[in-house]
Amino acid sequence: MIGRTLRKSNAGDYPPEEIERLSAKMSPEALKERAAWTHMYVAERAGRLVGCAAIGPFWGSQTEVSFFNVFVEPDMQGQGVGRSLIEALERDPMFLRAERAEIPASITAVNFYKKFGYTEKPGKRYPDEEGLYRLEKRLRPREV
Repeated sequence: MIGRTLRKSNAGDYPPEEIERLSAKMSPEALKERAAWTHMYVAERAGRLVGCAAIGPFWGSQTEVSFFNVFVEPDMQGQGVGRSLIEALERDPMFLRAERAEIPASITAVNFYKKFGYTEKPGKRYPDEEGLYRLEKRLRPREV
């Protein structure tokens, strides 16, 4: 599902070799490894996997989180699946205790995340060297 989504939804924003490189990084083994330190969510309709997302610590932080692997099947985009996944991530215990959330957003998805209040980290040039936008949302002020 992730590979199919990358190939169809991101084709206009990334060259084919980059899409294939990213797709290869999303193997079942890699996702199982990621599941060891993230909370993963899936969306299904009529018994069919139509979306997935994960939340985990931002580089091991206890006060910052990052979203990972947010993908929605191309034929289900615009039908509320992505919104449901973001809402689930934002109800996750890791998110609720965090001071800040970051999303490494693709060119394709950056405007979707901005609808939820995520903004570009200041002082960066976008897209960055990885072809991503580093978006963030401050959830509460840091305790001093």
